[in-house]
Amino acid sequence: MSRRAAVFQGNTVPRTNEFGQPIGQPLPQDWVAPPPPAFRDLQGARVRLERLDAKTHAADLFSPADMAADNPSWTYLPYGPFDSLEAYRGWVEGAAAQTDPQFFAILCQASGQAVGVCSFLRIDPAAGSIEIGHIWMSSSLQRTAMATEAMYLMMRAAFDLGYRRYEWKCDALNAPSQRAAQRLGFTYEGTFRQAAHYKGRNRDTAWYAITDQDWPICKQALEIWLEPENFDKAGHQRMSLDAIRKTMAGSGQPEQEE
Repeated sequence: MSRRAAVFQGNTVPRTNEFGQPIGQPLPQDWVAPPPPAFRDLQGARVRLERLDAKTHAADLFSPADMAADNPSWTYLPYGPFDSLEAYRGWVEGAAAQTDPQFFAILCQASGQAVGVCSFLRIDPAAGSIEIGHIWMSSSLQRTAMATEAMYLMMRAAFDLGYRRYEWKCDALNAPSQRAAQRLGFTYEGTFRQAAHYKGRNRDTAWYAITDQDWPICKQALEIWLEPENFDKAGHQRMSLDAIRKTMAGSGQPEQEE
């Protein structure tokens, strides 16, 4: 790898107030509440993200295969699948008009085609907290370096603005989403029972987050993973994100991955 690994050391020294009670660490003196994220394009090597637009993106995103009733991509979303382009376009129009959630289309840089959707939501500048959600990826985007880069671009945009906390929440039964969060470097924080309901069923919600103290290691690992030399001629990764993080933490040499 061309980047040197370095372990970020957070401040974990116990702190008490004048009464001897344990209290949280102080905010950095220069921290101010960040602005809400703007609808600006996020450019990567493989993908770019731009504001979701029904006229521009709906036709690209709609396909019979991706909208099939048995497509697991829709199982844990509160909407979809859609049985016609007109129905999907109507949903996109409503989603795109919102500012929280703030919806983006994920476009392949090579083809210019929209291949997925994601959003910022529960945007709380006063607390410095923001969430990634409403993630839907077409079959051409799933389990690709493009997908990882899209998630990296969203994270980087949030932390560059000054957010302290970046959340990922999902149905606690959604094992693929939980694996994705863990792979990207999110920390599991617990499950809120009966937190919501959708499609006529209960949802226990699993909470994950990356904080600004976690971000330096997470960012570096993602950037190392995304480097062209981490992929062979067939496009297969040479090292996984987990292996890269273990190397950064000094826990030994990672195994090469097929």
